[in-house]
Amino acid sequence: MDLRLAGKIAFVTGSTAGIGFAIAKSLAIEGAYVYVNGRTQKRVDAAMAAIRSHAANTRVDGIAADFSGPAGAETVTEKLPVVDVLVNNVGIFEPKPFTEILDEDWYRLFEINVMSGVRLARHYLTGMLEKNWGRIVFISSESAVQIPAEMVHYGMTKTAQIAVARGIAE
Repeated sequence: MDLRLAGKIAFVTGSTAGIGFAIAKSLAIEGAYVYVNGRTQKRVDAAMAAIRSHAANTRVDGIAADFSGPAGAETVTEKLPVVDVLVNNVGIFEPKPFTEILDEDWYRLFEINVMSGVRLARHYLTGMLEKNWGRIVFISSESAVQIPAEMVHYGMTKTAQIAVARGIAE
């Protein structure tokens, strides 16, 4: 399939494993210049090598950044000021009974799962609008509508992602 991504720059948060890695690999195979992301340079390097092993001619680079605070988005936008495709995939979860979820837990999940995407989208959207081309994707889950009883705070962040994505689309 040709998604017409040749020459486009894509950044995928949380892309050293799982869904994020699969997305980054697919974008690279489609011809995008892909930047992978993880919390450590070691994981970023491993993901880049794995993508190159699937398709030697792919253009892939990486940025180590932790999205547990604003510094992660700042690191990314300083190293990569413009992108054509932003995939907000990074996310954390933890099973915990509602009565045991501390304020710090709510804030930590919201910071990583929601605010990382908000900060990056806010930065990259202007350039996309100026070029009249760009894509911003938030990876949510069924937990946004079927809130897990053992992860209410996680479900809240997935619902928030849908609200942000829908609002930006408007």
